[in-house]
Amino acid sequence: MKGAFQGRRVFLTGHTGFKGGWLALWLKSLGAKVTGYSLPARPGDTFFKDARIASGMNSILGDIRDLPALQAAFKKHRPEFVFHLAAQPLVRLSYEEPVETFATNVQGTVHVLECARKASSVEACVVVTSDKCYENRGGGPAYREEDPMGGHDPYSASKGAAELVTSSYRRSFFNANGSRGVGLASARAGNVIGGGDWAKDRIVPDCARALKAGRPIVVRNPTSIRPWQHVMEPLSGYLWLAARLAEQPHRFAGGWNFGPVDTTAVTVLQLVRKIADAWGPGASKVVVKRVPGAPHEARTLTLDPAKASRELGWKSVLTVDETARETVEWYRASAKRGFDGASFTLGQIEAYSRRAAERRQLWAAESVAA
Repeated sequence: MKGAFQGRRVFLTGHTGFKGGWLALWLKSLGAKVTGYSLPARPGDTFFKDARIASGMNSILGDIRDLPALQAAFKKHRPEFVFHLAAQPLVRLSYEEPVETFATNVQGTVHVLECARKASSVEACVVVTSDKCYENRGGGPAYREEDPMGGHDPYSASKGAAELVTSSYRRSFFNANGSRGVGLASARAGNVIGGGDWAKDRIVPDCARALKAGRPIVVRNPTSIRPWQHVMEPLSGYLWLAARLAEQPHRFAGGWNFGPVDTTAVTVLQLVRKIADAWGPGASKVVVKRVPGAPHEARTLTLDPAKASRELGWKSVLTVDETARETVEWYRASAKRGFDGASFTLGQIEAYSRRAAERRQLWAAESVAA
């Protein structure tokens, strides 16, 4: 993967957001020529500024719902790779703003794919949705790529719909007989945590704000189970997938789960306690506060990443305890005077990349020995 993006033109939507900002830094470190297209960062989301995401790239502040502006950006920058991350990313906000959520997450995806369809330069396109795109059964086995799309709340439904849009474009235009070789895939991951996330109504940013201020950490849904993973885990999967799509577009087209093994699927309360333990002396008190009449959110949600492991050779690297420590280290460092968000974040990416390479070599040796 290291040389797959060197000198290549990459179009990244959502670069002012949490995951998009991390991916922009990672792509630049790999030598890519990155163009970002996104709304301005939300008030209070300081990661884009703190980590100097816009430095060394083309940063365009625009709305993916504005098709002419998006088309103009594609025409000017002629991308070879497209990563679509721009979205309304919050479940609770989707109840307050359902029209905006569907317009951004569904019609916005249509706009990005239409631009990619008409851009002769594009070789590979990865549409990032969510683990919440699946019709939630409320329990049972982890979700696999062939399971039906669905969604109770507007956010989840919009992500299921974005998957259907992507599938339609893939079958109608990208993988049709006689079409040019463009790889189109969707990537499903969720409950991503890590430094730089300051979004409202997310448990880890809530923890970080409470810990830095010395306030109690309030937990609303203590028993909800999620496959928590550090942001670097799925991003490495997206990069891995895009590189393979450019090499063999039809083989690797389709939907892909990027998630940890079942041992990292713990409750919200367990994760919060791990974060408090990683913070160490002076950590805030944890308070469970159930909110009456709160909007519906799935209690249990896990993904089966076997396909990515089997066909891409990708596996998650960090345990849930390592994930909590990496996350806390970023937030603790950000509270210090003179914090350099770009250098610190890139340092974590470099350390993760070395660790991933070492562990994959170990897994390969164990597989041969078996």
